[in-house]
Amino acid sequence: MRLFTVDAFTDTAFKGNPAAVCLLDSPVTDRWMQSVATEMNLSETAFLLGDSLRWFTPAVEVTLCGHATLATAHVLYSTGAATGPLEFRTAGGTLTVNRAPDNMITMDFPAKEVTPAPTPEGLEKALGATPVRVGKSALDLLVELESQEAVRTLAPDIAALAAVDARGVIVTALGEETDFVSRFFAPNVGVPEDPVTGSAHCALSPYWSARLGRPSLTGAQLSARGGLVHVTHAGDRVHLAGKAVTVLSGTLHL
Repeated sequence: MRLFTVDAFTDTAFKGNPAAVCLLDSPVTDRWMQSVATEMNLSETAFLLGDSLRWFTPAVEVTLCGHATLATAHVLYSTGAATGPLEFRTAGGTLTVNRAPDNMITMDFPAKEVTPAPTPEGLEKALGATPVRVGKSALDLLVELESQEAVRTLAPDIAALAAVDARGVIVTALGEETDFVSRFFAPNVGVPEDPVTGSAHCALSPYWSARLGRPSLTGAQLSARGGLVHVTHAGDRVHLAGKAVTVLSGTLHL
């Protein structure tokens, strides 16, 4: 079966967020998919069988993943396996994907509204920074800091962040060159820091759209690799857009 490594939310190799994409020829066991994801040792490995799409970190299966969905769509478009709109059946619902003429890929994801939340005990110490605001979505804790520089230079205690009762911790601030910036830490699912996180932008989009009064925004994720995510908040949906680059393709031997 075919196996690819794709850098998502970038148009430059070795930037953005790398994901593995496995095009399955036939059904396989969950244990086998988890073993492959652990072997690939990327933040996410996507497995596609027909229109059914699943995602595994090196440690667990997850219910929503933006960059590995983008990577999967990129593989289908770039290999000629698909040309028009795509629909993926996932644990997070049906996800629709389209490709624009400039090779920008747009994904229709569920919005994750952020509600104010108390600051969890130990969070400020774990982050090494003082939150301006704290909120929580259905998946993650969202922490706003005072500046882009505070997000960029953040050096959290990853082990201490694992005590937070959430899939991950989104740290964000107003941007200087972009509308907002973010970083994403998810030690609870085996990802200490994710380079660029599509699903986190399902919360960042409604959060910053409400703050800035505009539905369409651009976010920069300030990881070491970096990446850009274009977002549009549309009611209970978020449109995530970005580019991707294939850096490796081959055959997976059972």
